[in-house]
Amino acid sequence: MSMLTQGFERPSGWAERPALTSRERKAKLKHVALRALAVLTMGGVLAAFIALKTAIYVWHLHA
Repeated sequence: MSMLTQGFERPSGWAERPALTSRERKAKLKHVALRALAVLTMGGVLAAFIALKTAIYVWHLHA
């Protein structure tokens, strides 16, 4: 078997699974969106903290 086509051969049962209902899909998307928002918020807080520490360092450097 070729290394390039190894991931494409799947059992036939994967296509027969039931589709998510709109309520389940909406809940899953909401969960993903909230998780992404939390990660972005933590990144913003971290960036603001680094900027504040840098500004304090530069302020003391010139004083």
